[in-house]
Amino acid sequence: MSRYFKYKTADALLADATAMGLDIRLSDDLSPLAQSLSIGGRTVGNRLAIHPMEGCDGELDGSPGDLTLRRYRRFGDGGAKLIWGEAAAVVPEGRANTRQLVCDAARADGLARLLDQCRRSHRDAWGDDSDLLVGLQLTHSGRYSVPRPLLAQHDPWLDPRTILDRQTGRSADADTPLLSDDDLDRLQHRYVEAAEVAARVGFDFIDLKQCHRYLLCELLSSHTRPGKYGGSFENRTRFIREVVARIRDRLPALMIATRMNVYDGIPWRTGADQLGEPEDVSYPLPSSWGTDPEDHTRPDLDEPIRLIGLLRDLGVAMVNVTMGNPYGSPHIIRPFEYPPPDGYETPEHPLIGVDRHFRLTEQIQSAYPDLPILGSGYSWLQAFIFQAGAANIRDGRVSVVGVGRASLSHPDFARFVLEGRPLDRKRICRTFSYCTALMRSKHNDLGQFATGCPPFDKEVYDPIWKEAQQTSPSSR
Repeated sequence: MSRYFKYKTADALLADATAMGLDIRLSDDLSPLAQSLSIGGRTVGNRLAIHPMEGCDGELDGSPGDLTLRRYRRFGDGGAKLIWGEAAAVVPEGRANTRQLVCDAARADGLARLLDQCRRSHRDAWGDDSDLLVGLQLTHSGRYSVPRPLLAQHDPWLDPRTILDRQTGRSADADTPLLSDDDLDRLQHRYVEAAEVAARVGFDFIDLKQCHRYLLCELLSSHTRPGKYGGSFENRTRFIREVVARIRDRLPALMIATRMNVYDGIPWRTGADQLGEPEDVSYPLPSSWGTDPEDHTRPDLDEPIRLIGLLRDLGVAMVNVTMGNPYGSPHIIRPFEYPPPDGYETPEHPLIGVDRHFRLTEQIQSAYPDLPILGSGYSWLQAFIFQAGAANIRDGRVSVVGVGRASLSHPDFARFVLEGRPLDRKRICRTFSYCTALMRSKHNDLGQFATGCPPFDKEVYDPIWKEAQQTSPSSR
């Protein structure tokens, strides 16, 4: 299988993008990345952010573990002025893995320790953290919860992939009960309580996670769900609007943000030659958000743009734009060079996926030019990440550049950019998908291996990688 990233120069990358009709822009002037900006009344020192990257390395009770704290010390030291803290479940049964963080009163001390070490590391390295913004992402994993999936709606293509009983392999079907309206009403209380914990701990903002087909994202696409949380746009957006209003009423000083899918698409599967191919779907699509109901390849941002406007009016101060489903369409959420072991080969040149992220983010930013928008989809560009980010900020396509996978191997990327140095080539993420492979590895006593970058953070994660490979059921 041929690989795609063969670029030694920016001109070579741009030539390929032009030949494919893509709107990728690069700039050698990186000064836009060093500009400050105002978010929610706070001055943020630069336009560089770390995305909510889970390490799957918490304790079994949902508290941060040693590797969790290490990541946040490294993030704090690195120089990015916006650290978008990872997903923490608002209820233990809403975790996506057994080592995901939980945000509630019982885990507050651990979260306070994480935040303190992150900020202290930043102060030690940079002298001042008054222009550093650190948040926490609040989540419920819905159909991807462990040990039991909790469905908001039925999806004819995701239900067969949603395992209800791991011993028998039984999957969800049309008779699988959904979370009731009363269940969702009670869950609103848990979101408010989690926000109170995050505010008391001292996080600058909370993110209400609405992406990647976890629960709040799936509610947005619940066209066939009965009751007050399904069907119409008003009903499908009811949960997020009411939660935002309740948090604003209870905690008026707490900044609220959201990481939101603007395009779901549909699930893909492994086809001939291991290439990804779309599921055979019927139209109109019964369950997809930000997607043309008659053509899954075409984003339709009418509803996402409408919802973002409503959330802005309710007080949401920042939106992190993303798309896709890591379990069903990984090439859409994060263009990659090499797939994880359980994934398919990319069905498109990764530059097409990068361009999709940039174009849709630009549409959101253009609709709300005064709302800070954080962009995704940069990691595949490797050494050219920041030339692309600077060009996008310069041209008003985005407000802040977010770095996800690449922050695991090179958490101090911002230091290099701000000091005018090229990135450390020995630590630039090559999108090998080792981190995703570790995230999918669950065959130990904790039910989950910690994830990081085995090739470029070798001392810590190479032993974990070797253990996961040597003990994998497929290796026996």
